[in-house]
Amino acid sequence: MMSCMAVKTELNLRGEHKIALVGNPNVGKSVIFGLLTGQYVTVSNYPGTTVEVTRGQALYDKSGTVVIDTPGINGLIPNSEDEKVTRDILINEDINYIVQVADAKNLSRALFLSIQLAEIGIPYCLVLNMSDEAKSLGIKINIAKLSQILGVPVIPTVAVQREGISHLIKTIRFALLTTSKDALAQGSATELKGEISLVSYEPKVEEAVKELMDLLKKSPVQTISTRTKPRFGALTLLTDSYEQSKACDYRVISDFGNCEIGKVTSIRERLRDSFTKPLSYIINEARLGKAQEIVNEVQKTTKGSTTSVSDFLGRITMHPFWGIPILLLILFLLYEFVGVLGATTLVGFLENTVFGQYINPFASQLSERLIPIAWLRDFFTGQYGLITMALAYGFAIILPIVATFFLAFGIMEDSGYLPRLAVMVNRLFRLVGLNGKAVLPLVLGLGCDTMATMVTRILPTNKERILTTLLLALGVPCSAQLGVIMGLLSGISLKATLWWLGCLLVIMFIVAYFANKVISGVCSDFMMEIPPMRMPEIRNILAKTFARVKWYLKEVIPIFILGTAVLFGLDQTGALAYIEKLFTPVVTGLMGLPKDVTAAFLIGFFRRDYGAAGLYDLAQKGLLNPQQIVVSLVTITLFVPCFAQFLMMVKERGWKVALLIVAFIFPLAILVGSLVNLILNLIGGL
Repeated sequence: MMSCMAVKTELNLRGEHKIALVGNPNVGKSVIFGLLTGQYVTVSNYPGTTVEVTRGQALYDKSGTVVIDTPGINGLIPNSEDEKVTRDILINEDINYIVQVADAKNLSRALFLSIQLAEIGIPYCLVLNMSDEAKSLGIKINIAKLSQILGVPVIPTVAVQREGISHLIKTIRFALLTTSKDALAQGSATELKGEISLVSYEPKVEEAVKELMDLLKKSPVQTISTRTKPRFGALTLLTDSYEQSKACDYRVISDFGNCEIGKVTSIRERLRDSFTKPLSYIINEARLGKAQEIVNEVQKTTKGSTTSVSDFLGRITMHPFWGIPILLLILFLLYEFVGVLGATTLVGFLENTVFGQYINPFASQLSERLIPIAWLRDFFTGQYGLITMALAYGFAIILPIVATFFLAFGIMEDSGYLPRLAVMVNRLFRLVGLNGKAVLPLVLGLGCDTMATMVTRILPTNKERILTTLLLALGVPCSAQLGVIMGLLSGISLKATLWWLGCLLVIMFIVAYFANKVISGVCSDFMMEIPPMRMPEIRNILAKTFARVKWYLKEVIPIFILGTAVLFGLDQTGALAYIEKLFTPVVTGLMGLPKDVTAAFLIGFFRRDYGAAGLYDLAQKGLLNPQQIVVSLVTITLFVPCFAQFLMMVKERGWKVALLIVAFIFPLAILVGSLVNLILNLIGGL
């Protein structure tokens, strides 16, 4: 066996060299990327997709080495857009070196990917991250033997503590000095014969691979892909996931050369007829078997000494019975921390003391002295003023709620609880055409629906992505809106809170159930890596909270200012009064709300939380009774998504789907609000 490190020559240091970080999801790839690049990063969509790829300049190399953090994958047979992007980067971007980042606790999963990287033919090393956790579980890996079997360097690391990073950097630098892109492009005779493989497949598969390799090597289009990766190209043609849907999609062929489609079709169909199982299953079964064989050779497991508490917590949080009260306890603590501390205590101090007693009076006095024009004074300090409304809402009402939510969410995120929540809800989600994995963007929507809409790309099928996007737009309040809602409901009663929550859950379930019937497609199987429960690191949580709050200030405050300016313009021109008059029969009649609520609904399109803050302000002034608060909160939670989320929906799902979702949600929110008001009137209110 010959390793992919076999070709050695002197590297021409002039020009740019590319290193790709590749690995399964949740293995610490981004942490290692940050250690290699520092802050010199750019994030952009990969051409032709909506998947964002992060690139950065290597700190240790001033000659122009670029590090690419690819999306997390489970294999190089693409089952999602993320996995296709990673594969395409490895094929098309002239990668000089691959750093495979793996979870040391799950070696077989990592080796399944290592086998495919060996077949692709690009030099690589294997980084066994989280080695400290593996050790605590009693997992001992023979690093030297594993390196000998794979034919590549194997480096144990603990990325969060920078352990092993210097060794990794030395390995990368040595590889770039000893393995040139020119030598890689030329390849050796061994490589071109396809002998860079850790696994041998069934004879019929190997025969088909050889035929496809011959076609690829004879292709008139001699790209770097066709010259250096014929075996990988042949296996990909056989295992392309699109064949599983029985669709004749030979998109992959364009990645490897202009082969005659008829010949490829004949080879594939002949081989497919030889097995009762899909070709991808046959080939991956051999890879998994080889991965487990290597694990048995290099890994020994003894009883860990420090895992009893984390194991117990990990099991009980997914327990069919005990997991539910734990979830309710977490939700209660979240309510107390965000709804009471953030939305009541901190908001009260900032709104009533900081802005109410100091900033707003000072700004009003200053504008009276410096601005002689009345309407211009109102633009800054009036009812719809940039200072008295936009900044007051943004900093006094929303900021403390956002900060406390992001802090709480960071704890849930780093502790390993979120994947366990996905396991718990999987059976329920199956009823509406989703699986437990969809809970991740839905929970992220409690932070920011705009970002959560982008995260729906982790779902394998288009149907699941559309369904989840619909639910996010329909009834998942973002952190700021949720905090304001908690602040309002905490001042009424538990009954009011249950009415609001119950209406949302019932409507979301009904909509999802029938949308599942209407939208074509199937639900994918549920597979998710469950990390161990960990004690979150305060420093890491504070850093992430600070970054997210910084994002909020940068992205959201300008929208608040824009929304206030639009509202001010509508008020000054009389358009706001006209809109209020137009919707008065619905708002005041069917929904039983004061006409001032119309402005809150209108501005909610610019920011959902901004609209909720308007309702909060009306309630504080005594203009809303408990029943009106519940009706208005149900309506604005189900209301159309904010402008930023709408644009993200367009980007991810397209104009047609985005407009259909909005056209459905708007009348539904009005209808549900009216029905809630009617029912509460019939039962005597709250």
